[in-house]
Amino acid sequence: MKALIFGVNGQDGFYLSQLLAQKQIEVIGVSRNTTTHLKGDVSKLEFVSELIRKEKPEFIFHLAANSTTRHDVVFENHEVISTGTLNILESVYKHSPASKVFLSGSAVQFENTGAPIKENTPFAALSPYAVARIQSVYAARYYRKLGIKAYVGYLFNHDSPLRTERHVNQMLVNTIKRIASGSKEKIEVGDAEVKKEFNFAGDVVNAMFMLLSQDKVFEAVIGSGEAYSIREWIESCCKLLKVNYEGLIVEKQNFISEYKVLVSDPTLLRSLGWKPEVNFYQLAALMTNQ
Repeated sequence: MKALIFGVNGQDGFYLSQLLAQKQIEVIGVSRNTTTHLKGDVSKLEFVSELIRKEKPEFIFHLAANSTTRHDVVFENHEVISTGTLNILESVYKHSPASKVFLSGSAVQFENTGAPIKENTPFAALSPYAVARIQSVYAARYYRKLGIKAYVGYLFNHDSPLRTERHVNQMLVNTIKRIASGSKEKIEVGDAEVKKEFNFAGDVVNAMFMLLSQDKVFEAVIGSGEAYSIREWIESCCKLLKVNYEGLIVEKQNFISEYKVLVSDPTLLRSLGWKPEVNFYQLAALMTNQ
């Protein structure tokens, strides 16, 4: 068996590659910037079409994206997420209709009132990133009517030691580590009271594969349904690294958060048998190497 992973160089690609290898599934990893995998661009139809025609993989995962809601990457998000999705689905339709396709969705493409988000929560196009994700979902629904098994997993916040400092949870961990080593800096955050999920990337990719392993549910939110504040994350990491956090947390002035709470309702996914193995405190230990 074969699996194609577009966006293999990210944390999800890493853990997914490990999972598939354990299941003795051959992984063909694709990335625009790589020296260890197949170099290619999911936004280029000719490349995607030829690869899928040649390999006819049982599974295809579209994980490639610039995970930011900033407006200045509007065209990159459109090309990689929206056009990439169409390239994959059309190539599967023409050359490998038996392939199962997983498309990454996001928690931020939904209307967020603070209540737990589930599959039928309305979409909200509040950023270029959300627009691209929403377009991909509608493409999946269209190709599903043509007989293609196209799945969407709406991913809520998830981390691992592989995260870069572009992601706030890793940035905070690295700051606390420096303080533990003697740095006199403060822990600067936007809004320490914002609550979100703290899932482990390894658990999330298990959910991706579980979704593709059945044919009844084609769209599911992937999250724990448990929200913690940024302050709780900082305090937990400080305790593990034996840092006295009193007076260290400094909030940015005039900062406006995109949301106050972002949490899932994973009832549907849990009905398939999935549940996370790594909790909030275990993730903090993983990321602080404790």
